[in-house]
Amino acid sequence: MDTPLLDKVASRGRDFLGVRYPFICGAMTWVSDPNLVAAVANAGGFGCLAGGNMPAALLRQQVEQTRNLTDKPFGVNLITIAPNYQMHLDLVTDLKVPFVIFAGNFPRRSEVEKVRAGGLRVMCFASTHSIAKRMLDYGADALILEGMEAGGHVGRVTLIILLQQVLFEVDDVPVFVAGGIATGKMCAHLFLMGAAGIQFGTLFAVSRESCAHPRFKQRFLRANAREAVATPQFDSRLPVVAVRALRNRATDDFAKLQLELIELLDAGKITREEAQQKVEEFWMGRLQRAVMEGDIEYGSMMAGQSVGLVKAERSVKEIIERLAIETEHEIHRIRNLIYP
Repeated sequence: MDTPLLDKVASRGRDFLGVRYPFICGAMTWVSDPNLVAAVANAGGFGCLAGGNMPAALLRQQVEQTRNLTDKPFGVNLITIAPNYQMHLDLVTDLKVPFVIFAGNFPRRSEVEKVRAGGLRVMCFASTHSIAKRMLDYGADALILEGMEAGGHVGRVTLIILLQQVLFEVDDVPVFVAGGIATGKMCAHLFLMGAAGIQFGTLFAVSRESCAHPRFKQRFLRANAREAVATPQFDSRLPVVAVRALRNRATDDFAKLQLELIELLDAGKITREEAQQKVEEFWMGRLQRAVMEGDIEYGSMMAGQSVGLVKAERSVKEIIERLAIETEHEIHRIRNLIYP
């Protein structure tokens, strides 16, 4: 496929990742398995295994399986707050995984240095300007700006603000962007703004190669953007890490739970620690129920607002080709506007 204009504007991200197109399939727990990651890599994109909190032996197996399915570069996403995080960190360093993506919270400086000392490249998420600055100070090789439009665990700042605060200001390292993106036309404008590449989650979650349950995929395809809501926090005594997902009975029940716990706290019938534990326990296993079992009512249907733009189940190859062609055509259109 001939895409000379896209190749030119995307050269920094392409060279950094070592792929044909710097379109990233973000790590999605229970979804980003070796088959999906390899399919993305073989189609010219960049896939990320989701470490989550899986046993270290299983993560090793998934890395090896991915390497058996593709000879292209891929990354492993590590959740810094996961109980198995330290074992995962040792494992990816030992296995010489090409790229490590830190997520969940920001890593320690020593952890970034450890990974880089092993010859691996480090990519760090940044949901705020201050986090971006800290990750650069720690030595990150690249940033992934993720706006609150994204699915799963999100920050509180929109991508449009992060673009102005970080993308326009940082030139030392490649800056990739994520959150609410599902079309090549939008990718064209982001590349022209200086983005090194684009990350997608929801778009690949409904791909044919995705292992997600058919009911999970169909619910995504029927959804509107406004249905992908972030979980609210009603009281500072009950810290809630915002998660964007399709609203269902589970999200309604979670809101009710918080109100009930606040009443118990006010009455002195429960401690803050006990209340926080109940908050954390609520979502345990809910994502697995949604993705693997197809429980679309009480499972956690993590989705970005781009779900309103995704209306068909396509193969990974078709998704990447479509993105590339749309991006090329839009850049061509813009060039003709400037140089008629």
